[in-house]
Amino acid sequence: MNPKLTMQSLNWLLISLGVVIFTHWLNLPIWVITICTAFGIWRYLIQQNKLPMPKFWLLLLITLFMCTAIVVTFRASFGRDASLSLLVVMMSLKLLETKTPRDYMLLIILAYFLVGSLFLFNQTIATFALSIPPLFLLTATLINVSLSSNQTKSDTPSNRQNQPPQFILLLAGKLLLQAVPVMLILFVLFPRIPGPLWGIPQDAAKAMTGLSDSLSFGNISDLTKNSAIAFRVRFKGETPAKNLLYWRGPVLWHQENRNWLMSSQTIGLSQENLKVENSPIEYTVTLEPHNRLWLLMLDMPTLVPPLAKLTHDYQVLANSPVRSRIRYNAISHASYKLGTVLNERERIMTLQITEGENARTKALAATWTHLTPEAIVQKALSMYRQQPFIYTLRPPILGENPVDDFLFNTKKGFCEHYASSFVYLMRAANVPARIVTGYQGGELNPNGNYLIVRQSDAHAWAEVWLENKGWVRIDPTAAVSPERIEQGIDAAINELDELPLMSRRDYPILRRAFLNWDSVNNGWNQWVLGYDDQKQLEFLKKLSGKDFKLQDLIISMISAIAFVMALSTYFLIKKNNQPISHVQQLYNKYLKQLKGVKISATQQTNGNNVEQNATTRLIPSPHEGALDFAERAALALPGHKQAITAIAQCYSALQFSHQPPDQLLQDFKRLVNEFDPK
Repeated sequence: MNPKLTMQSLNWLLISLGVVIFTHWLNLPIWVITICTAFGIWRYLIQQNKLPMPKFWLLLLITLFMCTAIVVTFRASFGRDASLSLLVVMMSLKLLETKTPRDYMLLIILAYFLVGSLFLFNQTIATFALSIPPLFLLTATLINVSLSSNQTKSDTPSNRQNQPPQFILLLAGKLLLQAVPVMLILFVLFPRIPGPLWGIPQDAAKAMTGLSDSLSFGNISDLTKNSAIAFRVRFKGETPAKNLLYWRGPVLWHQENRNWLMSSQTIGLSQENLKVENSPIEYTVTLEPHNRLWLLMLDMPTLVPPLAKLTHDYQVLANSPVRSRIRYNAISHASYKLGTVLNERERIMTLQITEGENARTKALAATWTHLTPEAIVQKALSMYRQQPFIYTLRPPILGENPVDDFLFNTKKGFCEHYASSFVYLMRAANVPARIVTGYQGGELNPNGNYLIVRQSDAHAWAEVWLENKGWVRIDPTAAVSPERIEQGIDAAINELDELPLMSRRDYPILRRAFLNWDSVNNGWNQWVLGYDDQKQLEFLKKLSGKDFKLQDLIISMISAIAFVMALSTYFLIKKNNQPISHVQQLYNKYLKQLKGVKISATQQTNGNNVEQNATTRLIPSPHEGALDFAERAALALPGHKQAITAIAQCYSALQFSHQPPDQLLQDFKRLVNEFDPK
């Protein structure tokens, strides 16, 4: 028959499971957390008040109801989030039928898995730190269950001793610290597999912050209110000037009412020719997940990552959506000529505007058609500079003809207003033009000498096609607010309250604290999360001076783990083989005498002690103190109570005394030699 565990073991289990579920607070629906809390309280009341466990049919009904609720909550999409909720609910339900140590062990193993699932949602330092308390408590619970189970098997129920929490927590800490060397070996030597170990496409549609594949009035200004980091950049040489930091993203060709859209990748346009004119800019980008294909690179990219491609208009697109942080090396050139030849199909596409709208804008552009394209560009930029246009995060709502309303009435807008109205003017004046969206600028973190580009640095600009020059970048925002390009968005607008705290300069202490923290976080990203198969091989090559292959990694890993285990075993044996003191020898002699005494076991039935034929021996339980054992032995041998108590007291005094008096040692020796329980 499997033994039942004590209330103390249940308390340990409930507390550790509660901490595990709390770490998933942001990853679980609130009703799941509420239900799990209710199940935990129910199980506590059952143990506390000795209530019966719920019947099988009731558990079955609750299970069906919970599964139905999860299906409805996640709309039958069985991905990461739904799987986590189902596992947490099933684990909580298992509490309601948990009786034996085996049941407890199963719950603890499931909880360990739940701690690991934290990293499915986030891999930051904060997540790592958050995972340590539940691991610590689960290990302590495992120890408590193991000790309670052993005591239950060896002692009668009335003699069970609950170990103090301090002892259990200290032992758990020691076990986890002893696992650190093996963990480090596995981290360094375990073969890395390129790409993610798992994929859950059902969760791929989950919203992430980043650029859209279209542009309309307001969507970039909304993005600017977000201080989340889009990517970090470390340059090999000097950081380029801020007015050169244009990070190229989606290129928008097609105008449709208020929206600008990307061209289809299936229309078969040939790649635009590129001629570079200056020394290359080498850099490394650490891109945060945004669930889109584009990889942000400096204008104009000439080297793209291996798992990406270059489109006809020099967007860099990954082979699959970026759903996890990635790191890639790139090369760009600040001075270039792009697409010096424009075929007829491209000309038609970059002159397209919707008919029957924005009549005043078209009429204005018609008065410029006698000018050269260069002069038309300058005419439009002069209009932005000379008229009372305002760069603002709070533009008024535009009317039915948005470009007309912006250019002739409101004159207040953000970068998407200036880029889209400028391109519309160019096309209406018969100058090929298109919109490019991406990011502009960034903040240099002096702690790590790398650039931080936030979502608030999102930007839109224009490219116009000029004879013999190709596609030329024109930023109409710079004509209205040059501070935006030269110093950043916080220097360009008056509505600082619209910006997130990390994008404002009126909180210098907070910004410095953030930069310090981000340098630590960036180091974690580069050296821990960025430790991929390539970095692993490079690191091991530096250590050994030779190329490593898969079989070399496996052999090295097994050898290193075997060495650590052998070293630990050696010290353990050495510790256990230390010479036994004279005091301990005498106490062992006393224990041997007690072990030889057989006593009858009793079992309590209906309040009466009924003697059984079975016998047991007087043996101290693991971690049972001398005085506690003496109290138990004295109950079994009441005729020797005085001698047993005296021996235990002398032994304890000798053990915890730095310089025991000779008389005490002589008394202890005499008591043991005279002791005869038979």
